[in-house]
Amino acid sequence: MEELPNANLMHTESPPPGNFIRQIVEDDLQSGKHTTVVTRFPPEPNGYLHIGHAKSIWLNFSLARAFGGVCHLRMDDTNPLKEDAEYVEAIKRDVHWLGFDWGAKEYHAADYFQEFYDCAVQLIKLGKAYVCDLSAEEVREYRGTLTEPGRLSPWRDRPVEENLELLSRMKNGDFEDGSRTVRAKIDMASPNINLRDPAIYRIRKVHHHRAGDAWCIYPMYDYAHCISDSIEGITHSICTLEFENHRPLYDWFLDTLERPVHPQQIEFSKLKLQYTMLGKRKLREMVSDGLVDGWDDPRMPTIAGLRRRGYTPEAIRALCEKVGVTKSEVWTELSYLSECQRDDLNVKAHRVMGVLRPLKVVITNYPEGQIEELDAAYFPDDVGLPGSRKVPFGREIFIEQDDFMEDPPKKYFRLQPGGEVRLRRAYIIKCQEVIKNDAGAVVEVRCTYDSDTKSGGSGEHRKVKGTIHWVEATTSVLAEVRLYEELFTVEQPDNIKDGDYRDFLNPNSRVVLPDARLEQSLAQSKVSQRFQFERQGYFIKDLDSTAEKPVFHRIVPLKDGWAKELKKQ
Repeated sequence: MEELPNANLMHTESPPPGNFIRQIVEDDLQSGKHTTVVTRFPPEPNGYLHIGHAKSIWLNFSLARAFGGVCHLRMDDTNPLKEDAEYVEAIKRDVHWLGFDWGAKEYHAADYFQEFYDCAVQLIKLGKAYVCDLSAEEVREYRGTLTEPGRLSPWRDRPVEENLELLSRMKNGDFEDGSRTVRAKIDMASPNINLRDPAIYRIRKVHHHRAGDAWCIYPMYDYAHCISDSIEGITHSICTLEFENHRPLYDWFLDTLERPVHPQQIEFSKLKLQYTMLGKRKLREMVSDGLVDGWDDPRMPTIAGLRRRGYTPEAIRALCEKVGVTKSEVWTELSYLSECQRDDLNVKAHRVMGVLRPLKVVITNYPEGQIEELDAAYFPDDVGLPGSRKVPFGREIFIEQDDFMEDPPKKYFRLQPGGEVRLRRAYIIKCQEVIKNDAGAVVEVRCTYDSDTKSGGSGEHRKVKGTIHWVEATTSVLAEVRLYEELFTVEQPDNIKDGDYRDFLNPNSRVVLPDARLEQSLAQSKVSQRFQFERQGYFIKDLDSTAEKPVFHRIVPLKDGWAKELKKQ
């Protein structure tokens, strides 16, 4: 990875606009409750980050920056069954790519294992925790329901000394996995099920990617998370709305343990995109089952997938700001992200020409063997940026198959028998003859050109209704182009109740065009370089490219149509 500056926030955009969390922070600073702001982004390293995490990353780091504070990166690595060092490195890479840096403030919950254990001992001594022999199934049975209170565990009143001895033996590996847990002693009749004697430790004799084999017991997330926040001096513990009912438990642990630092937990709504699944378990399953080509498949909502697809960090941050910070759970239209991406690339991406589904055109009155070079700016006048290239023009060119119709409908202004179109930045041509193969498919169109209609010619301003893009045949670059649509055909794939989510995978989510033709200037393009293919959308050169054949992904089209088409069906 490229060396990054030791700064909490690398990009220089404005901090997040006013929202209820920012107001809380401002009030806390003005009242003297806090003199500085310390936030944290605490991912579990059990998969790759996705666009939903991007909002939390943006919010935590940007809030810290807005008030001159710091934001920690903490791996909540307390579940070794699902965690891996690969995910740790991927998380760090993704946060950096989004434009944020934590400097020296990188932490791991695994480094606090001894302190978590000491806190469990303290809770037992206070009579606020106990070792329970109920199985997982029995615990669920005893927990009760939303309308019925739970039942007390038969082990709830074990003597303190017996609990301490059993906890020590659990730590030493004397018992089998799942045979015992340590539970907080709170209230089995509480209407909040999270307070019905939740487990704080479970036995798992597995290797931990950071702590090795030092521990046979591992703390539960709700227990370890609040203590980690306290250890690090977090002032505002910002999380998503599903943890709202967990806040009383967060506060109970810190109050009961009399922790010197008690952060304030504040919840906000997740970023949810239509036609996008963000459930990490299902994303892992899609990768492991080969439904996608890995975590960085350009169809995936992971940050790695978005990066490979060609999205920019600026566009993702702009989306986060656009949807805002609220407590209202809403599904954001996917077009919002496309709009943010187009706005960003409009002033960055060179305009070039690429023909995705080529149809050969022979200009019969153009001199054989002659190639002329036409001047073409990289940006339109409204963008106003400098830069241009030479575009070859010759007797044989390629146009899009869709830009020719033998029997067109009314108001079809592209090429047709006897019709004229202007070639972008070149000449007006007129269709004179259509060549078909034995199956009746059009394989070639023969045209004549008006030599006076080039820029600077006497017929430069002659009007025709259609303008199409093209590439010169002999100098064009043969390329593979991949077009992407949404991975799912339903707006809320995370909420599928009837049927398997696999039944709603979009069979057209990736279309591969192996014989695209691109203008000559793209022969020297670099991997990850982005372009606008005129009339086609924004594209990026993919890492699958070879010297013999480049590969380009379409990032976004010039306008959205997929979701609208689905709604019509």
